[in-house]
Amino acid sequence: MKAGEEVLLTGTIFTARDQAHARLTRLISSGKRLPFELKGQVIYYCGPTETPSGKVIGSCGPTTSRRMDGFTPLLLSAGLKAMIGKGNRSDEVVAAIKRYKAVYFVVYAGCGALISQYIKRKSTVAFKELGPEAVCRLEVKDLPAIVAIDPSGKNIYKGK
Repeated sequence: MKAGEEVLLTGTIFTARDQAHARLTRLISSGKRLPFELKGQVIYYCGPTETPSGKVIGSCGPTTSRRMDGFTPLLLSAGLKAMIGKGNRSDEVVAAIKRYKAVYFVVYAGCGALISQYIKRKSTVAFKELGPEAVCRLEVKDLPAIVAIDPSGKNIYKGK
């Protein structure tokens, strides 16, 4: 994958926002078991709204990725392989993406209702008490995304 490429993502991804990231990093730092396997996984920075009757999920647009930057290098060192969100990342996160050969995808902001159509299954896997910030497992099919930062560190936000 190269920065700027448009891709369609299919498979399992996990949602996680600020509070879930804080809990995950505390667990990793204390050597405790995580509530789901992080190695090789994708985290979508998203807090879905309530699920309407007859739907798989409510609106689920991306949240600002930079808010997770303080947690990201540790999660990448623990095996996280990709993240999905919106906006640029810090230099420290770009360096960690390069170091761990990960990738950062962006999806269109303001399109949460549209994005929900690509989600085929949803289940809560951790931190249910956090409500919309709980970690959910999503099964997605052909979710459109753009490679924003590739494994070599090339970054669409920096024009390189």
